This record gives sequence, structure tokens and C-alpha cells, in this order.
Amino acid sequence: MAYFFLKYVHVIGAVILLGTGTGIAFFMFMAHRSRDPAFIAKTSAVVVSADTLFTATAVIAQPISGYLLIREVGYPMSSSWILASLALYGVAGAFWLPVVWFQIRMRDLAKEAAANDTPLPVAYYKFFRWWFAFGFPGFGSVMAIFWLMIAKPDLW
Repeated sequence: MAYFFLKYVHVIGAVILLGTGTGIAFFMFMAHRSRDPAFIAKTSAVVVSADTLFTATAVIAQPISGYLLIREVGYPMSSSWILASLALYGVAGAFWLPVVWFQIRMRDLAKEAAANDTPLPVAYYKFFRWWFAFGFPGFGSVMAIFWLMIAKPDLW
């Protein structure tokens, strides 16, 4: 019973990471395309909240549930797919943390532009480009981890 509970928690956490990440990217991108500071400010405020509530919770739960699953099943921690997953998790985190900061900065800049009835500043567009670029390795790492968790290949 412990195995199925741990697996359930781990799969739900993975789905939250992938689903929230995909949803956040879509809504931020669509808000950005509007070029409307008020819409961007409201959307990015919700995005920052979602990242804080859902993504951060899953980020914490994943390694805990994963470690407990490894112990429950008896996989060696030295398994290549586990080590590769952990490395990719580090890569995803290294790109996710700045992305959250970019979102906060874009939110604040859009909020200020909306309050002053001015166009979005150049800094907003700079943060957006970085946010967009950092999304690819962050999201790609999560997708690769999904594959590793399902296939459990012997990589070396």
C-alpha cells in the first residue's frame, strides 16, 4: 500500500510540475502578445501566485516522494537513470528560479506601466526574452525526467 501511495504522490507532483509549467508559459506568452500592461500585470500576478503555490510545492514534494519510492522499491541510488534524473532536476531548478524572478519583475514593470498609463518599458521586454529563453532548458529537462522515470534506461 505504501508503494502505491508514494507512486500516486510522485505522479501527481510530476503532473503538477508539467501542467502548471505549461499553463504558466501559455498564459504569460498570451498576455505578453497583448502588449496591454494592465492585462500583463494581472496575468503575471496570477502566474507568480500559481508558481508559488503549485510549482514550489511540487518542487519540494518530488525529491521526497522520489527518494521514498526508491527506498520502497529497492532501486540503487547509483542507477544511471536516477542520477541523470537528479542532474536534470538540478538543471530545471537552475532555470526555474530565475524564471520566477523574471515573472515578478515583469509583473512589477507592467503594473507600474498600467498605473502610469505608459507603454511597457524596455526592461520588460528584456526580462521577457530571458524568461522565454530559460523556459526551453527548464521545460526540456522536465520532459526528459518524465521519459527517464517511465523508461528507466541503463544509460551507462
